[in-house]
Amino acid sequence: MTNLAEVADLLRKTRKEERLTQEEVARLAGVSRSTIARMEGLTSTDMSVSALVRIAEGMGYDLQLVKRSRTRTIEDILEEQRHWNDE
Repeated sequence: MTNLAEVADLLRKTRKEERLTQEEVARLAGVSRSTIARMEGLTSTDMSVSALVRIAEGMGYDLQLVKRSRTRTIEDILEEQRHWNDE
């Protein structure tokens, strides 16, 4: 992702894939529904990183930084699957 609009799109897409309403995500993340709407709609010029982390965690996701020049290997994918299966 290279900009906040892509982050906003990913938040909205993930919420819908998880079949969650904005209200449900807000409750799970401990933020207001308006925060979810603002971040999904990118109605401000910035996103709170702490809110982004709480929203991701509320939906059962972790945020990770991935170096762009590095391609994921099969070992990376298997490790991710092991991590998710352990939870």
